[in-house]
Amino acid sequence: QVRLVESGGGLVQAGGSLRLSCAASGRTFDIYAVGWFRQAPGKEREFATAIRWSWSGSSSTYYADSVKGRFTISRDNANMTVYLQMDNLKPEDTAIYYCAAAQRVRVPTEPRDYDYWGQGTQVTVSS
Repeated sequence: QVRLVESGGGLVQAGGSLRLSCAASGRTFDIYAVGWFRQAPGKEREFATAIRWSWSGSSSTYYADSVKGRFTISRDNANMTVYLQMDNLKPEDTAIYYCAAAQRVRVPTEPRDYDYWGQGTQVTVSS
């Protein structure tokens, strides 16, 4: 089993920044992909960004068009933490942000490909 804990959410004004963290524990050596998804009130959960890597260390990142150029995903392998740097935040970024992990994902944007989920952290962007 893998446990994921998100942190770093909060209230920020439009144009501001936040950095979310997703700390993994447990059988983390089986994890080769982490994604961030978000869910706004009354809307379905949607893909934001993901990172997947190989045993050799090479990695690939993926971004939804709505966050491209503003969000950056990265990982600290030593601490088994994945970060989501969010810059130039907009009110439409307001949502609960969830991190998810899997041993492998066929489609990084597809939530059903992920095996483990955190509890989420609230991000609120005021106008």
